[in-house]
Amino acid sequence: MVAKLSRRSAAPRRALTGAVGLALLGAGLPAAASDRAGPDLTRFYAQKVAWSRCDGPDMPTDLQCGKVTVPLDYARPGAGTLDLALARYRATGKKRGSVVLNFGGPGGAGVNELASGAKEFMGLTNSYDVVAFDPRGVGRSSPVSCGNGSEEAAAALDADTDVSDPKAGLELLRKAAAACARNSGPVLRHIGTVNASRDLDVIRQAVGDQKLNYLGFSYGTRLGAVYAAQFPGKVGRLVLDGVDTLTEPLAEQGLAGAEGQQRALEDFITWCTKDVACPFGQDPRAAREQVVRLVRSLDENPVPTGLGGGFTGQDLAGAIGQALYSRRLWPSLERALADLLEDGDTRAVMGFASAGTAVPAREAHHSGLVDEEDVPVDNLPAALMAVNCADDPDRPTAGRITRDLGRLRARYEDASPVFGRYRLTEVLMCYGRPRGTDFIRDEVHDVRTPKMLLVGTRGDPATPYRWTVETAQRLGSSAVVLDNRGEGHTGYASAKCVHRKVDAFLLNGSLPADGSSCGSEHDD
Repeated sequence: MVAKLSRRSAAPRRALTGAVGLALLGAGLPAAASDRAGPDLTRFYAQKVAWSRCDGPDMPTDLQCGKVTVPLDYARPGAGTLDLALARYRATGKKRGSVVLNFGGPGGAGVNELASGAKEFMGLTNSYDVVAFDPRGVGRSSPVSCGNGSEEAAAALDADTDVSDPKAGLELLRKAAAACARNSGPVLRHIGTVNASRDLDVIRQAVGDQKLNYLGFSYGTRLGAVYAAQFPGKVGRLVLDGVDTLTEPLAEQGLAGAEGQQRALEDFITWCTKDVACPFGQDPRAAREQVVRLVRSLDENPVPTGLGGGFTGQDLAGAIGQALYSRRLWPSLERALADLLEDGDTRAVMGFASAGTAVPAREAHHSGLVDEEDVPVDNLPAALMAVNCADDPDRPTAGRITRDLGRLRARYEDASPVFGRYRLTEVLMCYGRPRGTDFIRDEVHDVRTPKMLLVGTRGDPATPYRWTVETAQRLGSSAVVLDNRGEGHTGYASAKCVHRKVDAFLLNGSLPADGSSCGSEHDD
């Protein structure tokens, strides 16, 4: 999944562009802990989590934190380890195990997400401990970072010369990749969903479950699908909401994202122009044209910010894109755009994206968990790119990029005059990096697991509904599809019908009929 974040997640444009992903070692199916021919992982599977109150002034008092230790390299478990941060809310009723959450990204830190969004999942505590974790390379779990190495690459890729002469930008991407490697430490070479899935199985054992009960959003659906392929005998009740593609190249994912965001933007403008306070007036067509002109104007003349540098049209596109993930954010987006247009105040709109100066994280990778204040500001986008590159085997050559970039730019800008240029850089984000794994495309299909629930939302701007259908067909007869006829990225938090059906499955094992639907619901 390209640059798709959970509803509450966001990423700064400049850090995102230069992030690097290095390939996993080998593309085959990793050996399970019980495989005698494989490396001995007994000590990792013998762990039990020692839970205690979470540190930090903003942490809920009833949230508990812990950790598990996993091998840095599953092929060589004696070559080093890293600790993964966990958090949980304990079951309030008769406990039947745990349900593990992944909020998406890739790059979303599960501990903070659970701390801030607990209300949505409290119904599950009737039967489960609700557990979240920071995947390897993310948050408190050996966070990757690109430092400041992506700034020049971002500027080059955003420049008007990127079509006529992309060579300078490609060279800067190589340099940015080296900066990511310097700032991230050894975990960068072992990041990616195949290893994250293996970590997930260690977590399952460490929390005391024979089977994994799991609820994954957005990128978390990719992680869940990979787990089902790697550990089919360990799958319990598994839900995938906002289903990712398992097969489309990154360039096609970026194009789908541009199209989805453009549709969501037009829906937002239609809604906004019904309000007399809409900063674009009351004519939807004129309002759409104003947004395009605003993005182009800010690219030509960025607005100074208190953080140094300028706020560009591409920064605005990224911020708007994040706000469009949920209808509940639309009123805030309307006010933020009014502040920008009327007063030149960027603070509110920048609140939809992470902002600030990246803090090198090199010293954070040697032992134990990382304190929250030591997590690099660019960790989310750096991890997003690292994981996506590690999961994708395609590597276009410089010659192919030079030959095709003009055509690709035209396709992207035709898909979205607002988001096309922003999303185009995803075509280049893995340039110069080693090939990612073939495992996801080649091996994640026809899984032999208990029935799993896949939720697709018709108006999802990040994961188009067709991906739900395609992934269900690829996974085989185990997949049951719930059609959410609503809007926004994922359905669990925005559609009461989806929430009820997901909870019914996780709590009681009650599955909706394959192909059944939930009606359009808006929490305006």
